[in-house]
Amino acid sequence: MSDNSNPYGGFGGQMTGQAHLGDVPPRSHIKDTTTAGFAKDVLEESRKQPVLVDFWAPWCGPCRQLAPVIEKVVNESNGRVKLVKLNIDDHPAIPGQLGIQSIPAVVAFVNGQPVDGFMGAVPESQIRQFIDKIGGSSAADGGAEVTAALEEAAALLAQGNYEGAAQLFGAVMQADPKNTQAIAGIAECMIGAGQQDRARQLLAGLPEEQSKATEIQAVQKKLEQIDEAHKLGDPKALEHELALDPDNHEARMKLAKILSVQGLREEAAEHLLMIMRRDRTFDDDGARRQLLQFFEVWGPKDPATIMARRKLSSILFS
Repeated sequence: MSDNSNPYGGFGGQMTGQAHLGDVPPRSHIKDTTTAGFAKDVLEESRKQPVLVDFWAPWCGPCRQLAPVIEKVVNESNGRVKLVKLNIDDHPAIPGQLGIQSIPAVVAFVNGQPVDGFMGAVPESQIRQFIDKIGGSSAADGGAEVTAALEEAAALLAQGNYEGAAQLFGAVMQADPKNTQAIAGIAECMIGAGQQDRARQLLAGLPEEQSKATEIQAVQKKLEQIDEAHKLGDPKALEHELALDPDNHEARMKLAKILSVQGLREEAAEHLLMIMRRDRTFDDDGARRQLLQFFEVWGPKDPATIMARRKLSSILFS
């Protein structure tokens, strides 16, 4: 996905890259096998993860019905199981040994042994239930892995490693395209790389339900603050104004907004806290309101948020 029209594409076409969760490749989990390859493709592979074997034949109408459905569900299982297909006309020995008398027949192998199966072109819902039974629930298996990937991506983002963070966020989106934390993370990477327009494009294309998520709203506000900061003037000039007049609260407020979008969050917070200490009536307590807006963008766990909240409380309740 390297096309520039794609908002998920990244820096030089590498934003989502080839990153993936765990050892699951971001492509098909399906292959064909032969009598000679059965031991390696099925028996050995099933010691790593469950393998479903689809016994079929070209002349079998129900086989043609089942094939696209089971392939779709297996690919959507994100690596919990693999599907191996065996044409019984070309390779009759294995189905004969297993006593396969009717096709389509699907047999699940775990640890080198057949453990369960079904026959016929069953509905998609039944296939999903079968895979959940054999491979475990996707929510149970994938949740911890997704959480770990998001945490690692957030850490890389905080370090300014936008490429690494974007690949992990992109991997989460491959597993769960509606994951708003991953979408927000991709947008943050775009912003960090100076690609604000692409971040806007990404967020503008989200469905209403996703756009209302807290993390998406935070990125939207960050983009708004960036746009505002670009109109506030030269920070050096504002610093000069403050050196001449420390009570120039308007200049201090502008400087705080600029510092925030530059990533100098603690300095930005200190300027707003100083306004509050000197004059709570300025802009109808505008410094406090602006600080709360910063908190929404920075997030509750950001060190600058934690520091500023503590100092804000001491001002409000002293």
